[in-house]
Amino acid sequence: MIKSLPVFLTFFLTFFLFSQEKKTGPIIKDYGKVWSIKNLDYQVKLDSEFKVVFDIMNSPEDVNQRNASIETAARFLNMHGQSGVSKENMKVAVVVHNKASKDIITNEAYKARYGTDNPNAEMVQQLIEAGVEFVFCGQSSLSRNFPIEETVPGVQLSLSAMTALIQLQNDGYRLIKF
Repeated sequence: MIKSLPVFLTFFLTFFLFSQEKKTGPIIKDYGKVWSIKNLDYQVKLDSEFKVVFDIMNSPEDVNQRNASIETAARFLNMHGQSGVSKENMKVAVVVHNKASKDIITNEAYKARYGTDNPNAEMVQQLIEAGVEFVFCGQSSLSRNFPIEETVPGVQLSLSAMTALIQLQNDGYRLIKF
């Protein structure tokens, strides 16, 4: 029996470590897969207000690849939602500028420019429907030729990303930079 203990432990640990899978939801159903973490030493304060702003400026060179930095907002919502934080206690803003400007345009506008569907359009729409505030840099809109009329409905135009980031932080949002 003692000889089989190492084999059993190896099997058990392998099964335990790899039996978990990442899951989406409960807030964003199709994006933002996260791991469930058990036995936390540092507990999530479920009654806290989580106000966060994501500064998104980079984008994959491959026009068929989803912007993982934008998906981080979905991961944030799902991770905390799965942990018991209510949707009402999460205030999320995404400030988009620079190369990421292309990732928030409509599927039609994206297809006209790049010949393919926007891999981000549906995700951005689900995030907006979940209450995420998308703020687009007006300077990037003009310098990169992405008019606000071409963005996913619900995206707001700001004077600049800098302005939006300052104002959101003044309103108590915590900056997460990607």
